[in-house]
Amino acid sequence: MNRRKPGLIIADLFCMLLLIGVDQLTKYAAVARLKYKPAIPIIPSVLELSYLENRGAAFGMLQNQKILFVFVSLLIVAVIVSLLFRLPPQKKYTILHVLLVMIAAGALGNTIDRLRLDYVVDFISFVLIHFPIFNVADIYVTVATCILAILLLFYYKEEDLNFLAFFNNDSQP
Repeated sequence: MNRRKPGLIIADLFCMLLLIGVDQLTKYAAVARLKYKPAIPIIPSVLELSYLENRGAAFGMLQNQKILFVFVSLLIVAVIVSLLFRLPPQKKYTILHVLLVMIAAGALGNTIDRLRLDYVVDFISFVLIHFPIFNVADIYVTVATCILAILLLFYYKEEDLNFLAFFNNDSQP
């Protein structure tokens, strides 16, 4: 089995920390500029910045289930870290590598909020379609997961994904 070089794992960590930092910085700005204030229109009647303390999951589901969200998030991050260690170093896996880092960073960004504040700071609102308010970490997870699904369905072939077999026996011929 191919192992990722230590430099690539360090790059993973650096990118993850950078993405988490951007997420946390935007949430800090949202608290400082939006909390207890009216929404700020970016594109009138389409997009605005509006502060929300989300104690649930996507679309406000499962309110006040902090322990469940933290557990699931950390489990997902553990699986992603395991995959990053197993990810072959070939160039065709670079996009997969980036997408996994984005998903982990998004999950950790929201987990930091849940652990620190007991809620997630959301502030981006598409008022045109009355879409639930979200944040930068949610963008990481949503965009990366959609692209990942497309790649798994249409780009990668079954033999490209052999590294996913966690319990394969490397001693078999």
